[in-house]
Amino acid sequence: MNKKAFFLALLTVIIWASSFAGVRASLQGGYTSGHLVLVRFLIASSVFILYSLLPGVHFRLPKKKDLFRIILLGLLGITVYHVGITFGMETVKAGTASIIVGSAPIFTAIIAVFILKERLHLFSWIGLGIGFIGIILVTLGSGDASFAISEGALYILIAAIASSMFFVFQKPLYKRYNPIELTAYFTWAGTLPMLIFLPGLFANLQETTLQADLAAIFVGVFPAALGYATWAIALSLGNTSSVTSMLYIEPAIAIIIAWLWLNEWPSSISLIGGAVAISNVVIINLMGRKQQEREEKLI
Repeated sequence: MNKKAFFLALLTVIIWASSFAGVRASLQGGYTSGHLVLVRFLIASSVFILYSLLPGVHFRLPKKKDLFRIILLGLLGITVYHVGITFGMETVKAGTASIIVGSAPIFTAIIAVFILKERLHLFSWIGLGIGFIGIILVTLGSGDASFAISEGALYILIAAIASSMFFVFQKPLYKRYNPIELTAYFTWAGTLPMLIFLPGLFANLQETTLQADLAAIFVGVFPAALGYATWAIALSLGNTSSVTSMLYIEPAIAIIIAWLWLNEWPSSISLIGGAVAISNVVIINLMGRKQQEREEKLI
């Protein structure tokens, strides 16, 4: 992974890590799940509209052959992912949710191998296996009882799978569109289906607290708009599997933010699973890279 892709991916992970606590804070402050996800992406869509109107910014219209892919990816990466995350976090703590989302690189890497024909080295496969074991422990520790899987955890796991497909199948589009305009199209396409939650929105807004409203604005502007833009640039510059493996660092940051913001702490089982999953970053990015360098020297 080149340095620019690495630092953009790291910045994105930090921004995204804050979204889990932000979503929980909004839900605890009176938002319903459907109304929160709609408000969040109405804000994000507005940010991209304002950006597109800036002097010197020109968004090209999607080509007809790409329109279906863009709409489908917007549905997967924006609608399915964020609806799953938001409804799942009604019962799942912010830190635990972030660890489950950390399973996305596992599915992303597998899809990238078979669809994009990207090559994974031995240590990368070992790392993915270790990460998968960690995610199983986290999911089992998400329920009220030990080794119980909550309904919310399943919603979040579905969201993680949708997110992994989103990361992989958008890659070919970077040959024809710049990352920010492509992110805007995904956001707009993914926001439209969320209008199903529009009924009752204004009544719900009368019941929310100021802190919840500020949190909703925050997660709309930063994780939903800025974060997706920086991630798209990182993904366009780097290898899909390597870039998305950075998501394993996200849970550690999210747990600290949730502790400081909400005084929430994951269960012991989830923490153990998270530690196992995060160890995947070392294996893939350090040991895997050394193996690749050795093989390149032999060639």
